This record gives sequence, C-alpha cells and structure tokens, in this order.
Amino acid sequence: MPSPVMSTSKHGHSSPPAVSAVGLRKSYGDQTVLDGVDLHIPAGSVFALLGPNGAGKTTAVKILSTLIKADGGQAQVAGHDIATSPDEVRAAIGVTGQFSAVDGLITGEENMLLMADLHHLPKREGRRVATELLDRFDLTHAAKKPASTYSGGMKRRLDIAMTLVGDPRIIFLDEPTTGLDPRARHNMWQNIRDLVTGGVTVFLTTQYLEEADELADRIAVLHHGTLAAEGTAEELKRIVPGGHVRLRFTDPAAYRHAATALREVTRDDDALALQIPSDGSQRELRSILDWLDSAGIEADELTVHTPDLDDVFFALTTDRPSQPNQPEEAAR
Repeated sequence: MPSPVMSTSKHGHSSPPAVSAVGLRKSYGDQTVLDGVDLHIPAGSVFALLGPNGAGKTTAVKILSTLIKADGGQAQVAGHDIATSPDEVRAAIGVTGQFSAVDGLITGEENMLLMADLHHLPKREGRRVATELLDRFDLTHAAKKPASTYSGGMKRRLDIAMTLVGDPRIIFLDEPTTGLDPRARHNMWQNIRDLVTGGVTVFLTTQYLEEADELADRIAVLHHGTLAAEGTAEELKRIVPGGHVRLRFTDPAAYRHAATALREVTRDDDALALQIPSDGSQRELRSILDWLDSAGIEADELTVHTPDLDDVFFALTTDRPSQPNQPEEAAR
C-alpha cells in the first residue's frame, strides 16, 4: 500500500529536518527488527511512531539516540551523523524511555540538580535551571519530597524535566504516558505541546492512537520492521475504506427523490438517511455538493465520516493469511 504524500508541518516550519534516516536496519540473530526504515522529521514538529509490541519502535529510538548501532543505513540527528558524530548527537538530544530514570531515594529537586551536574552546569546555573523546570512542570510544591512519594504522572513530568536540563532541541519520548491515568495523560499532552511551541522537536512512540491523533504533525505505522504507511492523521485515515458522506432528510419525498437519483448509496429508510462512499477529501466533498445542487436535492443534514486511527492501525498491522493462488506462492 503506497504511503500518502507528506504535507508541511502544521507549525509551518521549513527548516532542515531534525531527523532524517535512510534504510535503517537492525537484526538480533535471525530476527530482523528494522528492515530499511526511512524517516524525515521537520524541526519544531511532533512525529509519532506507532506499532504493536515488538514492531521495532524502541529499537528505532535507541539507534537514533546513539544507544545502539544500526546494522545498515544512514541517519542524521540535529544535522549530525549518528555513526560518525555520536557525541554531537547526544549533546543535541534528550531521551525519556519507557521506564523512568527518576531516583526515588532522593528528592525531585536533587534529581534535577544531579542531572545539572551530569551536564557540567555551574552550581548557580544548575540551581536556576532546576528551579525553572520544576515550576514549569508544576512540581515546585513537591520539590523537597522524595521522588518515591510521587504519583505516576508526577514521576513522568519529573522525568521529562530532567531530560530538558541540557536544553535539547530534539526529544525522544518512548511511550511517555504508559500507565498514566486519563487526567495525567492529558496533562502530559499539554506539556508536550508547550515544548513544541518553544521550538523543540518531539519524536514520540506510543500505543495510544488518540495520543498520536492529538499531538502529531506526522504519523508513521511500523509493522514487521518496515513502515506500513506514513502521513498526517487525516491522510492516514483516508487510505482505509469505510469513509462516507451521510445525508439526512426530514421530508420523505425529498429522501425518495435523492435515493432514486443518487447511485451507489446505502439507504436507511427509518432514519431517512443516505450514505455515499467518500474518502472525505475536500475535492470529493465539493463534487458531491455540486451534484446535489445540480440535481435540485437539498438535504437537511450532511455529515462526513472518516475512519479513525484505530481503523488505520488494525488495517495496517493485521497479518492476513497468505493465499496459495498468489503468483509468488505458485512460483515456489
């Protein structure tokens, strides 16, 4: 299935890409985890990588953040080659993994100051940065408390605050809201939006489709080590069948007229509604409206229905049994 054409980031950035990769490959023994992955992520945007467990999402993050080496392919992060300039890459990025790096035995403030020391910040500067970030992530009230007493949402906020101590321009968030309750998850989304508003690029891996829909400028679906599709949320939704325009009438005569005049419609006589297959694009919607106008048909209500990301995810990651009559099977 071909991938949709990419569009410009909704934030309007046209600067060089924050992350670019061509043909990334990684295997463990005879198991191929990444099999030729290409990426192009504009600066100042949110990129979401979706995929089922074991699809290779975390492996991609580890390669791009120089934690492990790729077996093949090339990649640049913040303009630096991950293979030849790993120190420069590390200086430009921040990484928050699936599991918190917070030390529960010390306070939130001490965690922040420890991170400042690791970044070799002068004492006064480190304390200033720690104070600002604790306030930014609404943790000032708990700064003097052991991190072990923090809720899951507080620990994740502290984790990201620690990641920002070095002022990275690119942040890798590997499933940052796993295990959080809905309120904490929504608060984390706002934290991520605020980062992007400040010019930070966010590379997000997640299993929450709503999260990708809410946050991402662009989304890629990873399956069996390859990108099954990539595009904006709306572009991805249009590649799955099931989109339609629904026309509802209050006048039975107008309904019957429309049902007779329109082709390829699904009727709902009880609701006086018609369903017309549509990909939801502006061009197709305009065509339907023009046709209705020329036919003298006026609906009381028109709604556009497109598949959601759940439909896209299942369509792209569901393995279908091979067909023995396929040419490649017959050739064996």
